[in-house]
Amino acid sequence: MPDLAPGDVVTGVVEQIMPYGAFVRLQSGQKAMIHISQLSHKFIKSVDAVLQPQQEIKAKVIKIDEKGRIDLSLKALEEPPTVPVQRMPRHATAAVSEEALGSDDFEKKLSTFLKSSEEKISSLMNAKSGKGGRPPRRKGARP
Repeated sequence: MPDLAPGDVVTGVVEQIMPYGAFVRLQSGQKAMIHISQLSHKFIKSVDAVLQPQQEIKAKVIKIDEKGRIDLSLKALEEPPTVPVQRMPRHATAAVSEEALGSDDFEKKLSTFLKSSEEKISSLMNAKSGKGGRPPRRKGARP
C-alpha cells in the first residue's frame, strides 16, 4: 500500500452512500470517507445528489487520523466561490444603521423600561421597610 499524506490527490470508486457521507475504495485498496460537508462549497441536501454507487471520483486527502482512517474532500479540488464584496462609504453605513435601528424608538423604549424598573424597585424597597405593601398581620389571625 502506498503511503498517503494530507494534500495527496487520489482516485477511487464510491462503494457506499450514507446520510452523512460516502465510503470510497481507493485504487490502493484502502477505504476512505468523504463527509457530506466536503462534497461541495454549495449546500448539499443529500449525498446521493452528488455521488452514486460505483462512480469513479478524484478527491484530495485532507486528514489521516491515528487509527489510519482517511478523510477525503471533493470540495478541496473545487475553486472556492467568489462573492463580490460591495462596500459602502463609512458615513453612509452609519446613517443607514441608525435609520434601521430606529434610534428614537429605541430611546423611548429604554426610557420607559428604566422608569418602570425604578418604580418596581422602589415599591419592593418600601414593602421590605414596612412602608406600603401589605398591611401588617394581626395577632391571632390565620395566614
